Amino acid sequence: MKLPLFIFLFLFCTVSAQRNLPFDSLKLKEVKDLFADDYGNIYIYRNTDFSFTKYDSTGRQKGKLMLTLPFKIQSVQNPLSIPSFSENAQELKFYDHNLNEIQTVNFRQKFGFIKLVYAEDLQQIWLLDESAKRLIQYNFREDRIINSYPFDVDFEAVTDFIVFENKMYLLTEKSFSVYNFKSQKILESSTENGRRLRRENHQIQIVGTNVQQLESKSLKTIFSAEYSQIVDKNSAAYFVIQVNKLYLYPVQKEPAEK
Repeated sequence: MKLPLFIFLFLFCTVSAQRNLPFDSLKLKEVKDLFADDYGNIYIYRNTDFSFTKYDSTGRQKGKLMLTLPFKIQSVQNPLSIPSFSENAQELKFYDHNLNEIQTVNFRQKFGFIKLVYAEDLQQIWLLDESAKRLIQYNFREDRIINSYPFDVDFEAVTDFIVFENKMYLLTEKSFSVYNFKSQKILESSTENGRRLRRENHQIQIVGTNVQQLESKSLKTIFSAEYSQIVDKNSAAYFVIQVNKLYLYPVQKEPAEK
């Protein structure tokens, strides 16, 4: 049975012992997005002041960004290099574990209007160029376009995307779809309240007020909690904001097949 715990838990991937620490519920008000890395750190984004704050396992603030324009954090799965894209500024910035800026990639001079960015690794990024209706694979270290694919989709409606194994996974407010590089739709499924896409090994997940996972050709809900406002996960647990309180649900491991 999953037991919600009002805690801020110091977690490593393989640690089973639990340590209960209270988290200030005032910090959870007006939260637009929530992230958790595999070291027990919590990251909170507020769109009221465009702030992004990192807290450690004791609830102590470890870093904070205060920007003048809205921006989208892609992921904190690599806390040493956190990608953040601003559609307004047409810039991708990378931040270190203390949220200090370590690199900026500007798209204004080289591309049209970039709708979204997906940082695949520390060299290559994928761009949705809305003005040219293209998906672009770009090596920002070498300032070199690797590939460009025409895509006849409604870029304006896309809220997040991931490229993995020669497929593009698109999320909108109402749907989730998969395309190949020939702009052919492979799969489409309705979904609601999805905030972003997450890749965990070979699995593609939709994170929102619950967590769904693409399995075969359908979406399966792998986690849900009653009255959840925001959900995120790391490799060991789900973190849930419910009525301005933070709860943790350990990931239930499926039994090995005999």
